[in-house]
Amino acid sequence: MNKLADVPIGRTLNTPLGTTKSLGDLINLITTSAITIAGIIVLFLFLYGGLKLITSAGSNDPRSTGQGKQAVTYAVIGFIIIFASYWIIRAIEIIMDVDFITNPASMFGYLGS
Repeated sequence: MNKLADVPIGRTLNTPLGTTKSLGDLINLITTSAITIAGIIVLFLFLYGGLKLITSAGSNDPRSTGQGKQAVTYAVIGFIIIFASYWIIRAIEIIMDVDFITNPASMFGYLGS
C-alpha cells in the first residue's frame, strides 16, 4: 500500500476529498481548473485589446493604440503558452503510456487505462 494516492487527505483536513476522491483527482481538478481560468483570462485580454484598438482608432490616440496592441500580443503569447503546455503534457503521457492528467485514477491503479 505504498501509493501516492493513499495519502489520507480527508482525515487530515476533515474533508470528503480523501475518502471519496484521490490525490490524483485533486491534481486533475487543479490543472483543468487552471487551464480553464487561464483560457477565460486570455479571452478577456483579447476583448480588452480589441476594444482598446477600436476605440483608439477613432480618437487617433497612439498611446491607447499601443496599449491595445500590447494586450492582444500578451493574449496571443498566453494562448500559445497554455496550448503548448497542455500538448506537452499530453505528449509526455503518450510517450510514458500513463494518464496522470487526463485520467489520474488509472495511474494509481484504480481504473483501467
